Amino acid sequence: MELSSFFLMRHEIVLLAIALILIIAEIFIPKQKKSSAVHLAIFLFGIHTALGFFPLEESSLFGGMFRTNSLIHFFKNVLNIGVFIILLQSADWIQEKIVQLNRSTEFFILLFFSLLGMYFMISAGDFLMFYIGLELSTIPVAALAAFELVKRSSSEAGIKLILSAALASGVSLFGISLLYATSGSIYFHDIIEVISPNNLTILGLVLFFGGLSFKISLVPFHFWTADVYEGAPISIASYLSVISKGAAVFILMILLFTVLRPLMEIWENMIYAVALVTMFVGNLFALRQQNMKRFLAFSSIAQAGFILLGLITGTQLGTASVVYFVLIYIFSNLAAFGVVQAISLKTGKENIDDYNGLYRTNPKLSLIMLLALFSLAGIPPVAGFFGKFFLYTAAASEGYYLLVFLAVVNVTISLYYYLMVVRAMFIRTSENPIPFFNNKLYMRLGLGITVIGILVMGLYSPLYDYIFELSAVFNK
Repeated sequence: MELSSFFLMRHEIVLLAIALILIIAEIFIPKQKKSSAVHLAIFLFGIHTALGFFPLEESSLFGGMFRTNSLIHFFKNVLNIGVFIILLQSADWIQEKIVQLNRSTEFFILLFFSLLGMYFMISAGDFLMFYIGLELSTIPVAALAAFELVKRSSSEAGIKLILSAALASGVSLFGISLLYATSGSIYFHDIIEVISPNNLTILGLVLFFGGLSFKISLVPFHFWTADVYEGAPISIASYLSVISKGAAVFILMILLFTVLRPLMEIWENMIYAVALVTMFVGNLFALRQQNMKRFLAFSSIAQAGFILLGLITGTQLGTASVVYFVLIYIFSNLAAFGVVQAISLKTGKENIDDYNGLYRTNPKLSLIMLLALFSLAGIPPVAGFFGKFFLYTAAASEGYYLLVFLAVVNVTISLYYYLMVVRAMFIRTSENPIPFFNNKLYMRLGLGITVIGILVMGLYSPLYDYIFELSAVFNK
């Protein structure tokens, strides 16, 4: 193997180098200047994000264990953009709360190693690489969920996440072992040639799907979501909501559309049922929430149900719709979480009733939250409308008209609870409203990127055509 072939792992090598640089910086940066590690981490990851947009050829390494193509490369860039926004939105919290505990560098290292695991997971060419990536992406996040050691709820969130992840990992691994038993190989390109719908294979499919459903927060594997989001730091809740979920959706889509395509008659019925239950449970439970983090947790569960509308098709249109929707979802959800984080950092308030009269004191934050919630609800002309429209189109093109109709019913339900927050900000009044405050540069930049993403992707849709072309790689 030539040394130049390792540049196919450009994303992984650069991110690993950044983590090592931060470890060295932790040793040499004086204690009184630890806040400079925040600037260094954001600057280095910004360069990494920019480098990702240089083209990369399609190839594989290590006998097919690691592979890359145009769509995988694009999705890694999508994850980079999301993580970069999270870093910007987290900078003030890290500088004010974490630097004084001398643990700021640990935060970045754990986050980057989790992202590194997601890189390996979505580039996997066999189940061994997939499982290594899955574990590497999960364990650091459990530590990050418990990062605020002074809060009991944060420690509780970390424990719940690691125990639930361990169970899901075991279930998924058992499913993989059954698929190996029936095919005689762990390599994707070998399995697709011999896999057939028998009882053992179907059981392996169900168990494997159940394990990945945990990371996507699909019902009934969603019970950990609201508690972990509420107890974890807001930046980690947003990371779990968009980055972890997005990577799991992408690898599930790859495996369903390629390796497990011969079992499509089985898994499409399974996804049909899970999509319906996930949308209804997520939306109905969101109606009852008062805490904004729990509110967005159940919202993210419902959004996962909508994503399944694209996964059920197994077509190029479905692939493009899922990737496009995940990109829009990252901008929309991070905008909402960013506003919640800005307000929580300044005031400590996280309930919907605390937002009463917010528009009168902080009109810019209110407008950003309005855009984010309208995008999540799928109201035109913001980006979320087009994301859901393409998902409906993909499902309807394969004849799932009842599923599309029920999805529209769920959009109506979601619109109600999203408007509850809008009503609190713009219509209700409060004797003790959240006072006016200015956000620092990093937070303003992070929120600004999300707003640009929501508006541009709503008004400029040719990006979907580009994604559609890339999606042909899994639907040949």
